[in-house]
Formats: sequence, C-alpha cells, structure tokens
Amino acid sequence: MDNLPKVCSFESRRAAEMRDLIERHNGIPVMAPSMKEVPLSDNTAALASIRQILTAKADLLILLTGVGTTAMLELARTEGLEQRLLDCMQRLPIVVRGPKPAAVLHRLGITAAECAKSPNTWQEVMAAMKSAGIHLHGRTVAVQEYGTPAHDLEAALKKQGASILPIPVYRWALPDNLQPLQESIHAVVRGELDLLLFTSAQQVRHVLQVAGELGLEEEWKSRIPAIASIGPTCSDALRENGLPVQFEANPPKMGPLVRGAIANVT
Repeated sequence: MDNLPKVCSFESRRAAEMRDLIERHNGIPVMAPSMKEVPLSDNTAALASIRQILTAKADLLILLTGVGTTAMLELARTEGLEQRLLDCMQRLPIVVRGPKPAAVLHRLGITAAECAKSPNTWQEVMAAMKSAGIHLHGRTVAVQEYGTPAHDLEAALKKQGASILPIPVYRWALPDNLQPLQESIHAVVRGELDLLLFTSAQQVRHVLQVAGELGLEEEWKSRIPAIASIGPTCSDALRENGLPVQFEANPPKMGPLVRGAIANVT
C-alpha cells in the first residue's frame, strides 16, 4: 500500500467517481474539490440575451455545455419563456461543442446543425462551422457560456466578422469548504503527492488562486509533482500558468485520464 502513488484530484461534481477510478487503477486518492457551480439567480444579462433570441436578433446559436444548455432553458422557464425559446431553437441553426449539449437537444427533439469533433475545444467548433460552410460575416452569434466567458471562441468569431450575443447562464465559485483544497496545496509543498489530476481549466485557476491566498503559489509551483490533464483546453490553461503537462488524456475523459496518468506518469 505504501508503494502506491498518491493521486490528487480537484474534481468536485464527479468526485466519488474519480475516487473510485483512482483506487481501481492502484492509486491512493487525495480528493481536493476546487469548484462549486453557482446558478445566477438574478441573471439579467442572460435573460436579456434570451429575449433578443426570441425577437430574432440572433442568426446562430452555439451551445458549449449540456449543463449550461439545461440552465439556459430553466432560466427561460422562470420568466415563462421556455416554450418560446424552444420554438426558436427549432428554427435557429445550432452548433454544439460536443456530445453533452447534443444529448440535451436530442431529448428535446431538436437536431443540431453541426457538432464539434473531439476533443471539443473552441478550435473544433470553428472547424465544424467552416466545414459546414456556415458564414459568419455580418451575423449575430449567440454563445451559451460555461462558467467563464468563452474568450478564445468569441475572439475567433469576431475575427470572422460576427457579432457576439453572450448567454452567461452559470458561473463557478470556490467550494464552501476550502480545507481539503488547502491541505492538498500544503501536501504538494511538503512533497507528499505523486500526481495531480486536472479535469478543467477552471480548476487550474482556483488551485492557483487558493495557493496565492495562502502565500504559497510560487513554492507550490516549484514543488509540483507530475501533472495530468483531461484535454487540450485544460492543458492550455496549465501551460499558460507555467505548469508542465506530463500526460494528456485521449479521448478527453476521466477514465483514460486516470488510467493513462497512473500508468505513464507515476
């Protein structure tokens, strides 16, 4: 048991599943939830965007996450606008970032015009529209944002001459209980962990934020063990912050991440 690698995961929503995966692949799980999903209860910005969609102000809708798509519809429901929004979505060309928003549409009986291929980053979204011959110049594109603004995607759309109508339906906050995350940062500084698993770019930001608040960011960076990332977007966030990525999952899912990271990195 003492020879097994200590593997730290910052997963929150699927923490139990991640713990099981780490144990199944002969790792000792150290769970440090780093995120909490916070619906925007008084989301005037998203409601204003939804109303613009209802008045035909958008030419194209991009859905980035399944959770965000559901949240958008729930937000519309609070104002009695859900059915009208669904009717608009039946007529409006929709591009989805991957299988999760596509699955939400399927349950609603709505077919996406295009679905971005794996690994489902903003580059694949742009490539899907290009291959489908979707012209963006002079068009208004509604973008369902996912926790933080989709800056890279929106910049690429603007470069093609599109106007952006953001729909910021939810955001991420730090968890209410910061102790496990703080303890994991101290454990890195003490050299007690063998592998860090990141499953989203927002996790990277939150871990660095808490490390900074503890006054340990630079020391934490200097003592980090091996790092594994679930996919390109997460890897980009790590590298942008000076953190090396030793392993990137392909396909970008939790199972391949844990299996490959423990086998190849520790």
